[in-house]
Amino acid sequence: MSAIDQLPAALGRRFPSAARGLATMRGWLLEERYPFAVDLAFALVVLALSSAAHGRDLSRHPLVWLPQLALILPLAFRRRAPLAVFGVIAGVSFVQWLTYQAMPANIAVLLALYTVAGHCARRNVLLSYLVAELGVALVVSGIRHAGELADPLHTMFKAAFALSGATTAAAVLGLNVRARRAQLRALRERARELERQRDQQAALAVAEERSRIAREMHDIVTHNLSVMVALADGAVYANPTAPEKATAAMRQSAETGRQAITDMRRFLGVLRADEPDALRHPQPGLGQLAALVSQVRAAGLPTELRVTGDRAAVSPGAQLTVYRLVQESLTNTLKHAASGARAEVTVECTAQALRVEVRDDGRALHPAAPGGFGAGGADERSRESGHGLAGMRERVAAYGGGLTAGPLPHGGWQVAATLDLGPDPQEAPR
Repeated sequence: MSAIDQLPAALGRRFPSAARGLATMRGWLLEERYPFAVDLAFALVVLALSSAAHGRDLSRHPLVWLPQLALILPLAFRRRAPLAVFGVIAGVSFVQWLTYQAMPANIAVLLALYTVAGHCARRNVLLSYLVAELGVALVVSGIRHAGELADPLHTMFKAAFALSGATTAAAVLGLNVRARRAQLRALRERARELERQRDQQAALAVAEERSRIAREMHDIVTHNLSVMVALADGAVYANPTAPEKATAAMRQSAETGRQAITDMRRFLGVLRADEPDALRHPQPGLGQLAALVSQVRAAGLPTELRVTGDRAAVSPGAQLTVYRLVQESLTNTLKHAASGARAEVTVECTAQALRVEVRDDGRALHPAAPGGFGAGGADERSRESGHGLAGMRERVAAYGGGLTAGPLPHGGWQVAATLDLGPDPQEAPR
């Protein structure tokens, strides 16, 4: 259904006149698509009606058919050339009025004037109106010479009033229809613009949703796969000398995989709250940071966690944002820092803000070449690549906060963010 079809129902309650105008638009669509065929059919109907009204004179004087046809048939071209059609009809009418009496077909003058008023400039409308009024004067003057009238002056006055009123009504009606059509064209253009805006908003919503999905999947998959790879490598290394440690590492890897599956099912909306997996792995938040840190420690990255302040006042959305930020930062450290690196996570909860800082003291696995990227070297280049940092910035920006990430002066890397928890915090999307 097009926007034009939807507008009458949408506007009917608040704008009844606009809805009625749009309802009549459908009838005009055929007229706009086939104007000549509609005008030709209209001219034939007028010819039939005027011929029926003037039937006796037409049968007695066949030559009267000439002005009859000359007055009516040009109406088929009235919208193609309004001024030309009015000029032809007016000229034929003037010759007829000077040589013969008025006839029903003279209504073509009013129809042509109506068309001029509906399609031409106001200057041409005024000129055509004056020509039509001159024709009224000719018709009225012909009444004065009719000898069978008892009171010619009274009859002339009545005829002048009626004919001049009809001429004025035709011009005013044409102007009114033109204004109405202009209003309907504006409504149609507005409907098209609203439809374009709706499509643009839908496209933006789709792009935003895709970005959100990509960010969430990146946070879930990248972290858990990195931990599983580290645990698997550790199990392979420890298996010859310490089989029990290898078994513990593989069990931890399996648990990490199950948690990743649970998070993905929750994110995709296919996990019910009463399922065992949902109870075993609740929605990530500040309470799950300890488990996250333990998971990273098991993967081989010694990590300390400090959480201060009242976490009960922090909304679930803000807690999820902090959890994902810490998860992404520790994943980057696990992937890019050299062996022996240590990490530290600090979360500070206040009534107005939530501050989080993740830092490590390790250098990159692949140092920068001479003339490379400075002190940070490849560490800075690798950690700033991909979607992780951009995703973290988007999450923090949803709460009106800011995020900084970069190398530390004496080696290592730091990620710091502040989330605004004022009276009306903007809830981040899950």
